[in-house]
Amino acid sequence: MIFVTLYKFRRKPTKEDIEKANKVFEQASKHGVKTIGVWWTLGRYDAVRVFEARDVKDAMKVNMQLDAANTETLVAIPREEAVKLL
Repeated sequence: MIFVTLYKFRRKPTKEDIEKANKVFEQASKHGVKTIGVWWTLGRYDAVRVFEARDVKDAMKVNMQLDAANTETLVAIPREEAVKLL
């Protein structure tokens, strides 16, 4: 399953926050959660992370470990699959 997490920083991120996030993502990758990409953005959200996980529970385990930002996570499917549902 593909997930898109939108991040709104609670405060200016510190180097420690970044290091913690990197460790969380590294540990998650050992348990089958693969980061596809991370981008810092302008606008309503400060960052976006796209990742793949086996299921919702695995996705939640990762996001619940991050405390420097408020998050909103979306489940995504390829456009071609969505069109078949019409």
